[in-house]
Amino acid sequence: MLLHRRPFLALCASALAPSAALADLASAAPPSPPPAGAAPPSPPPAASPPAFDVRDLQVPGDRALGRRFTLLVPKHLAPGERVPLLVLLHGLGETGDERLGAFAWLERYGLGSAYERLRRPPLGRTSRRKDWTDARLAEVNAALAARPFGGLAIACPFTPNVHKAPNPAAALDGYARWLAEVVLPRARAEAPAFDDAARTSLDGCSLGGFIGIEVFLRRPELFGAWGGVQSAISAHRAPAYADRLARAIAAAGPRDLHLLTSEGDPFRDANASLAAQLAKRSIPHTLRVLPGPHDQPWLREAGTIEMLLFHDRRPR
Repeated sequence: MLLHRRPFLALCASALAPSAALADLASAAPPSPPPAGAAPPSPPPAASPPAFDVRDLQVPGDRALGRRFTLLVPKHLAPGERVPLLVLLHGLGETGDERLGAFAWLERYGLGSAYERLRRPPLGRTSRRKDWTDARLAEVNAALAARPFGGLAIACPFTPNVHKAPNPAAALDGYARWLAEVVLPRARAEAPAFDDAARTSLDGCSLGGFIGIEVFLRRPELFGAWGGVQSAISAHRAPAYADRLARAIAAAGPRDLHLLTSEGDPFRDANASLAAQLAKRSIPHTLRVLPGPHDQPWLREAGTIEMLLFHDRRPR
């Protein structure tokens, strides 16, 4: 176990508890009425339709591990166009309910708004909190100007709290098997996604980052990339994880690795330690540290965008 169970659960639950709202946006003065006799103002432009369909899929599985996932199917593609497939695992706060977990990335972590913002650059801040540095925001906008966001098909399965299982290792084995045998085939049948491992990625937030790395290490042949967003791992396990990743990559071939954390993330040092251990073994990877805490407003403002951008920039 990465941390003693009670401190770990308490830390993750408080870190990913739903926030009341994003930071207040600047208030605007109400518009002045038009002068007498003036033409009425034009109506505001209609909002753009969503760039994807959301499908709520209930599938065969173990009640303790998962039987449900949401699938984002892009609608903005050219006829016959296909996109990479990304599997996203959620955090501890939503592990108690299958519906809550399957919709966590959409309803709590800002997945839909992040996808739309990436499709309509330039990006600006939507919060008074500075979860972006000016320099990084400029880099992201320059990257999007040079190469527009291409889009992804995204599967968001319910993620179990494996630490509650009688045998956590066996639960991880079963969850990896469910993703391989049920979630991936169904997602590829429903969405215009590539069906090769090179263009299939796995990522997760907090507890989902820990479960994601454990799934990736069990089935590296399924995914061309693994990423973790504020992954709930411990620093003392970093050397062992780096060794296991080295063995997995030696067996399956080169893989893209992305570690995303923030200055106020309680798991920042652990993620930085894993990056240092990967560097020591000459394993290519990306470590990005943004400002901000370990919470859902940070995901909605910056973290989810950084995660999507990494997977979109991979070879298509």
